[in-house]
Amino acid sequence: MSSQAKTLLTPEEYLELDRRAERKSEYFRGEMFAMAGASLRHVLIATNIAAGLWQRLRGTPCRVFSSDLRLRVSPSGLHTYPDVMVVCGDPEFADERRDTVLNPVVIIEVLSESTRDYDRGRKFQHYRTLPSLRDYLTVAQDEPHVEQWIRQQERWLLEEFSDPGQSIRLDSADCILPLAEIYDKVEWNSAP
Repeated sequence: MSSQAKTLLTPEEYLELDRRAERKSEYFRGEMFAMAGASLRHVLIATNIAAGLWQRLRGTPCRVFSSDLRLRVSPSGLHTYPDVMVVCGDPEFADERRDTVLNPVVIIEVLSESTRDYDRGRKFQHYRTLPSLRDYLTVAQDEPHVEQWIRQQERWLLEEFSDPGQSIRLDSADCILPLAEIYDKVEWNSAP
């Protein structure tokens, strides 16, 4: 029985393939991983977040990016597409193509059944290595619940929000995001 060696891609080879592909893929340690499509509820929540942040950050040095902009976590080599990112000041890019950002201050992931553990665990471990990152939010789509991890020097503080009357303070972007807006028009009587 012979086993074939796995062919690993360089980051440059991954970028070339991903830029031509019809579907997005993540990249880590030489391997590409196809990203699954999102549910209606997932897309609605991510859109609500991006729209709310865009409205609040107009006229500031902060910019909101959706899941179509790639992030490279330089310290670990992970390339991924967060649901929402905020960059304050000038965006730093991986190369002249300007489609891979390096310096978000806020990253937000809407949790799916298949990615929940990864987004809260290993992926957050990668994100924590970003020197620019100040706030990481994971947003449930099966109930109103947001976990906000806030960098305070070398530690991360967890705050949780489940009451629609609560608001999330993002000091890194100097704005507040109400939970009611995150879950606007989400129907809870249907499956996510």
